[in-house]
Amino acid sequence: MKHLTISKLCGGLFILLIAGSLQAQEANIKTLPPVTVTSSANVTKKVANAFQSSFKNAVNPTWYRLDKDYLVKFITGDMNNQALYKRNGALVYQISYGHENNLPKEVRRLVKSNYIDFNIVQTINVQENNRNIWVINLEDNDKLIIARVEDGALEEVSNFDKNL
Repeated sequence: MKHLTISKLCGGLFILLIAGSLQAQEANIKTLPPVTVTSSANVTKKVANAFQSSFKNAVNPTWYRLDKDYLVKFITGDMNNQALYKRNGALVYQISYGHENNLPKEVRRLVKSNYIDFNIVQTINVQENNRNIWVINLEDNDKLIIARVEDGALEEVSNFDKNL
């Protein structure tokens, strides 16, 4: 009987020790603040006016609340776009997704002269903080290349073999 009581007491202490260590481990977990994206957000007048003045030809704008900011997805011509606005109407960035025909002539010339046998598959234009960056996806039979052009300078970002 004494042996059974000691076994139960030791088992209970063991469970308490495990539970205590689990609580200690949980206390060490650090989480990032949640980012909430809400569909069909109502935008402030400042944001709506800033968007209208910047993107007069925008089609099908869809607004999302992204924490304290506003994200809008829309179409201009044949390009998909997204732009992020602060509550005060300040544009944080704009990203446009397109094709070879959307490249400015000088950017297209620069890319095609350096990648003669490559096809331009997709173009992405990022505008942020007075920077205008073009990211170009290229491919030929053997390779996939990601290049970027900013201020007339061409840089190869990635180069992948298709056959691997």
